[in-house]
This record gives sequence, C-alpha cells and structure tokens, in this order.
Amino acid sequence: MASRAEPIDVEGRRDWRDVARDAADLALLGILLTLAAAPLLTAAAAAGTASAAVHDWTRTGSWPSARATARRFARSVLPGVPVSLLAFTALGLLAADLVALAAGRVPGGPPALAVTGLVAAGLAGYAGLVVVEAGRNGGGRWRVAARSSARACLDAPAHWLALTGVTAVAGLLAVLVTPVAVPILAGYTVAALHAVAARRPAPAGVGSREPAAVRPELP
Repeated sequence: MASRAEPIDVEGRRDWRDVARDAADLALLGILLTLAAAPLLTAAAAAGTASAAVHDWTRTGSWPSARATARRFARSVLPGVPVSLLAFTALGLLAADLVALAAGRVPGGPPALAVTGLVAAGLAGYAGLVVVEAGRNGGGRWRVAARSSARACLDAPAHWLALTGVTAVAGLLAVLVTPVAVPILAGYTVAALHAVAARRPAPAGVGSREPAAVRPELP
C-alpha cells in the first residue's frame, strides 16, 4: 500500500489518480483481511489489524508499514481467538433463528422475524463500532473496545443507527455482488465504518485519540 501525502488543488479537490490509488489500497486491504481471516479463528485479529491500518491512514494520510502490520497481527491472534469464537457463535445462532422463523418452523411469524432482524442489524452496527474502536487502540484490546462501543451506542443512538446502516448496506452488497468481489467490499466497509465513527468525537482516554493531522477522502 502506498504511503504518501496527497496533493490537493487550489479548489480543494484531490487529483483523480490519488482517489484511484486510495480505491486500490482499500481493495487490497480487503483482500488481505479476507486471506488473514480465512482460518476463522484469526478473523478478529485480521479485522482489528485492518481497522488499525485504516485508523493510521485516516489520521496521518499514510498506511503503516508491512512489518508493523504483520507485528500487529501476530500480537492480536491469541487475544482474538475468543472474540472470533464468540462472533461466529452469535452469527450462527442468529442466522439459524432467522431461517427457522422465515420457514415457519418456530412460532412467532412475521413479527418475530422482524424483531429478530432488527436485533441482528443492531448487533451488527455495534460490532462495526467495536472493530473501529479496536483499530483505534492498536487492533487487539477487544474488551476495552467492546465497553467503549457499548457506552457510545447508548449515549448516541443516532450514531449507532448510522453504523447499523453501514453494516446493513455492506451485507446487502455482499449478497448482490459476485463472490470474488466480497473481499474487496470488506476493505471499503472498514473504511466506511471509520468514516461514520469519526463523525462523533471519540471518548477521552480510550485508545489513540489524538486529532487527525490528515483525513483523506474516501473514494
């Protein structure tokens, strides 16, 4: 991934080549995230490391070095195993519940299906903020990220709703696009979550909270 200060013209517009380069960088990020998460138990470490890379990029305008990223990932693997297991277990239970409700195998009908869908969407928005917070604190402090995200969601429900919208759109696109494009979508989703999360001031004292020196526009 490129590391650079991006030129902006006198009217405040960025050169199209820089926008294209950012798009390629985010696509590569998504591919690397997917490959790193392929063993499943490394999914949390992969998501946290990718989030940390996006946080560095939005804060400084430069991507972290490959060595720093590999070191972050290696340091995050073991702490991330329980997180990966919890995430996949919750995902499996919610998916099974939705399928059973949709097929009419359990009582409740459309109202129960709608409520379960809303709960799943809300949890996805919360999980998206947890990934952002994990990136802000270096990619591996999941317990701290979970606590601060829960407080942020309760303090600003509208902000939580916006993050839920990002995850819902990403999920819909993942279903609609070809499977080969899903890894690319992953990088854009992480960047979109950071962009939405940045619209609310981060709580003091959690993770890396220094003000952004450069905030590149997302392509």
